[in-house]
Amino acid sequence: MTTVLIVDDQPLQRYGFRVLLDSILETDVVGEAANGAEAVRRTAELRPDVVLMDVRMPGMDGIEATRRITAAGGRSRVLVLTTFDLDEYVHAALRAGASGFLLKDARPEELLAGIRAVAVGDAVIAPALTRRLLDEYTQHVPAARRDPGTDPRLRSLTEREHEIFVAIGKGWTNGEIAARLVVSESTVKTHVGRVLAKIGARDRIQAVILAYDLGLAGPGSDAGAG
Repeated sequence: MTTVLIVDDQPLQRYGFRVLLDSILETDVVGEAANGAEAVRRTAELRPDVVLMDVRMPGMDGIEATRRITAAGGRSRVLVLTTFDLDEYVHAALRAGASGFLLKDARPEELLAGIRAVAVGDAVIAPALTRRLLDEYTQHVPAARRDPGTDPRLRSLTEREHEIFVAIGKGWTNGEIAARLVVSESTVKTHVGRVLAKIGARDRIQAVILAYDLGLAGPGSDAGAG
């Protein structure tokens, strides 16, 4: 059973999400919130598996609420939902620690799949889309690149794990990584789990962001994965 907190300033929108999720045996709506501040408080109280987070809300918006929820270090993961297909919102949400981003016009099965993915620590945004979004982002807002050799999070990675990390940063799927490195997908999945744990990333999206920040992926990078 996946527990869910619904955050949206529109009562009708919250009702629609609740009706959908209540019709699915594997999800349990444990609460609702109408703004960011309430979302932060209710997340701390209820500790849901997934927080469905709206972006534009009065007072504290969904981006700041996401930042505070993820900074608290709890078990809850945030899936951002918005009607606005603007790159700035996607970038801000991912930087704040969101585990995924979907538009509110997504099909019900897409939303449910997203909730399941986020609940188990995966990322909702497809690797190819993640790569496109971050490519666009770095063209307008250059990342503060650091020397990857000095970053303590990478020192514990084995040579193969470093290859996997760079491949994740380039937006490759597990299947693509397996084909490039000539290993099985199950082996890649194991390596990905170890990499995420060692670098302290909540999911693949956060690993991609770190790879971009370190200059190991994205425009201008010349690091390879094999």
